[in-house]
Amino acid sequence: MTAPVKNSTTLPSLEVLYESAGLPDFGLADELVAAFGGPLGFPSTRLFASFVASIDGVAAIADVLAPKNMTAATHSADGFVTGLLRACADAVLIGSGTLRASPGARWTAAHAYPPAAKLYAELRRLRGRPPEPTLAVLSGSGGIDPQHPALGERTLILTSEQGAARLGRRLPRTASIVPIGGDSPCDPVSAVEALQNGGHRLILCEGGPTLFGVLTAAGLVDELFLTLAPLLAGAPRDGHPLSLLGGVRLPTRQTVDCRLLSLRQAESRLFLRYELMPADATAETVRQNVP
Repeated sequence: MTAPVKNSTTLPSLEVLYESAGLPDFGLADELVAAFGGPLGFPSTRLFASFVASIDGVAAIADVLAPKNMTAATHSADGFVTGLLRACADAVLIGSGTLRASPGARWTAAHAYPPAAKLYAELRRLRGRPPEPTLAVLSGSGGIDPQHPALGERTLILTSEQGAARLGRRLPRTASIVPIGGDSPCDPVSAVEALQNGGHRLILCEGGPTLFGVLTAAGLVDELFLTLAPLLAGAPRDGHPLSLLGGVRLPTRQTVDCRLLSLRQAESRLFLRYELMPADATAETVRQNVP
């Protein structure tokens, strides 16, 4: 029998307002269940995304709050949930823009919420997973900083042959290049297929709105974890506010229906979990949306 993991720090407490019956359960430690307000799990293959948005639907606020600053930096419950989702994932998928905008970030569970690091590690150990999820960076051009501290062990660079040639041998030995096409930009369908074929069945998308929009238009996103932050962002001084889909157009006369799976609350923040049920996206629609 495994001894419970001791954690001396008080974790945040999320109150469950609604939970759909029959959701998967990974068998979280009691401390995680108490903090999250219940169990958490996923089917064997899933692509799920995580976002924080203002009440008026802004996912990134220029000159005020970058996308990542709307998460862990603003509330401990945000960081805790982000860490928990990373602890469940086989791979965390981001775009090159997110990598550039976060020069000191590391997409690990412990980095999102250090007080629960031991609990996250134990969850991964019990599920037979490596200590940290693979970081997958999608960059068709290969235009990334090879010295970024996040490009550590188990990092994959999903890029074109053109991008691979640009990166050459400048990447650290801990990072591997996965060519997914001849030219830039890269097909997001091929990127996800490459990850799944490599054994990454549970993929957490933490890219910006543009990457999320492209994956959604392609019909690849299964779930969305959306935190509603208690603020109104308005329009930035030098541009338009960025919505969750990042300006990506869905196919004509198509919307993406979302089914609420759970609703949680921590103080004035709401944590929503949706299942996305889009109509089939055409290959032409996917091609037009690739940035």
